[in-house]
Amino acid sequence: MHPGGPFWKARDDGAWSIPKGEIEPGEKAIDVAMREFKEEIGHEAPTAHLGPLGKVRQAGGKVVRAWAVPGDYDVSTLDGGMTVEIEWPPRSGRKTSFPEIDRAEWFDLETARRKITEAQRAFIDRLEEASDS
Repeated sequence: MHPGGPFWKARDDGAWSIPKGEIEPGEKAIDVAMREFKEEIGHEAPTAHLGPLGKVRQAGGKVVRAWAVPGDYDVSTLDGGMTVEIEWPPRSGRKTSFPEIDRAEWFDLETARRKITEAQRAFIDRLEEASDS
């Protein structure tokens, strides 16, 4: 998914991400993944044949876990509805709401490696390895 808002509007390669969120005490990582998919994409996450892709540490220190699952989600139905409020234009004192994500797309593995954030590229490599076995 591509982040929404003016900071990300002109960025494409290296800007895409998987749905992710903070794990609260007592929560299971897989439950958080399912919740975040629903919140950010607007549809229930598929649950058949969940394949863990492990975890990565992003540049800011956040640890992200991922799973792969076969599905046929129609990206034209993206309806996350989540918004983020930021000061825009910068230093204007005005708060403006923007969609948290502005689009979702399917990519082949080569394109996905280029589009996704640098730390999350490891998930694409792991997915390809799992597909080859």
